[in-house]
Amino acid sequence: MKIYISADIEGTCGIVNWEETNLNSSLGKYHQIQMSKEVGYACEGANDLNCDYILVKDAHGSARSIQHSYLPKNTELLRGWANNPHIMMAGISNDFDATLFIGYHSGGGKNGNPLAHTMNHSKYDYIKINDTIASEFTINAYTSAYYNVPVAFLSGDELLCKSAKDLNPNIVTVPVSKGIGNASISIHPDLALENIRIGVKEALSGDISRHLIKLPTVFVIEIKFKNHFDAYKASFYPGCKLINSSTILFETNNYYEFLRMFLFI
Repeated sequence: MKIYISADIEGTCGIVNWEETNLNSSLGKYHQIQMSKEVGYACEGANDLNCDYILVKDAHGSARSIQHSYLPKNTELLRGWANNPHIMMAGISNDFDATLFIGYHSGGGKNGNPLAHTMNHSKYDYIKINDTIASEFTINAYTSAYYNVPVAFLSGDELLCKSAKDLNPNIVTVPVSKGIGNASISIHPDLALENIRIGVKEALSGDISRHLIKLPTVFVIEIKFKNHFDAYKASFYPGCKLINSSTILFETNNYYEFLRMFLFI
């Protein structure tokens, strides 16, 4: 069994403030370790089922938050940004048996996490796919589906875990926190680790194809920028059009074309 993991930090257990996500912040050190542990326990859940190989994408910030020493020896860790259209899913291919998402968070425009955002909290108000607010999980789960790789597991905030069931009710989820305004309630970090390991083992047991997500046939992408001049610039990408001073629209029936567009804008 060959497993792909994409890991973020804003949906890890206990995190609540942007400073705690910063690679160079003293407050961030604890959460980088917690992120590393959560990924490590996800890997152990896969290894409980005799997994052969795991590729982990550090997908937060500078992509240098995960400490590889917390992961088992059958892992490889992709650090830094490849700068290709896969972005947080760099390294994904149809060779993998399943995808796991660790430490993910609610999308921009949602209230499930004090740190809710989609891709760049300082640049976008929201991203919609087919008139529905898209989280980073949505975008990356569709990338997995594009390569016909089942999306088996998700950990993160409670609202995101609930919304993931809209893509496929068979996705196994482990909520580790619940947003309340600009605060959050988190379970104990050790319990989060235990639940993630158990959840991954459940997700990868039985027929993994039950986790496949069906891609829409058409993608209508709406992106609202925080700055009107960023929307204006993005509107010059082929196929993008400005629908108001801060919002662009892009339509395609090929999901990879959205990923390509998003890389360049």
